Amino acid sequence: MARHGFIHDKLDIKLLILYFMSRVAAPVDFATVTGLTLCDDGIDYFLFAEALSELVGTGHLTLEKELYAITDKGRADSTACESSLPFSVKRKCIAQLAKLNGILRRNAQVRAETASRPDGGFTVRMFLDDEGGNLLTLELFCGSQEQADRLAKNFKAEPERIYNEVLTALLSPGGGESSQKTKSADS
Repeated sequence: MARHGFIHDKLDIKLLILYFMSRVAAPVDFATVTGLTLCDDGIDYFLFAEALSELVGTGHLTLEKELYAITDKGRADSTACESSLPFSVKRKCIAQLAKLNGILRRNAQVRAETASRPDGGFTVRMFLDDEGGNLLTLELFCGSQEQADRLAKNFKAEPERIYNEVLTALLSPGGGESSQKTKSADS
C-alpha cells in the first residue's frame, strides 16, 4: 500500500526528529517523540524507530532516564538542514510543539516531591516557579505516603489557587485573626 505524505526515507525522518527536538522545551519520552514524528502520513513507524536509535548512536540525541534530548551536534545539523523539510510538515510540527511546550514549561514550574522521614512519616515539598525564579516553596509533614501523594497531586492541579490563598491568608489584617473572630461571633 502506498504511503501518502512528504516524509518517506530515513534521512528525512532524522531531519524531522532533529527539527522538533531542537524546539522542544525539555527532554521528552519515546511516546512523545513518536507522536511528534508521526505527524506526516508518509512516515513508517519502523523506519522512525531505527532513525531515532541511530540519532542516539551518532550523538545527535541523548537518552538518559528514558528521556530524549538534543545535543549541540544535533542542533547544529538541524539548523543546517531544516530548509529541506516541507513547509506543511513544519507547520504541523510547530502546532504540536506549541501545545507540548506549554505543558513542559508548566511541569517545570510546578513540581512536588515526597520523601520518607527517618523518624517516621513523610515530607512533601511543593514548588511553584515562574520565569524569574521561585514563587512558593511549601514543605509539609504527612502521616502516610498516600497522603503525601494526594497533597502533591492536588498542588500540581491548582498551584495558582493555592499560592493565592496562602498570600491572602498571610496578607489579611491580623494574620487571619479577624476571620476567626468573625466565625466565632457568628456561632
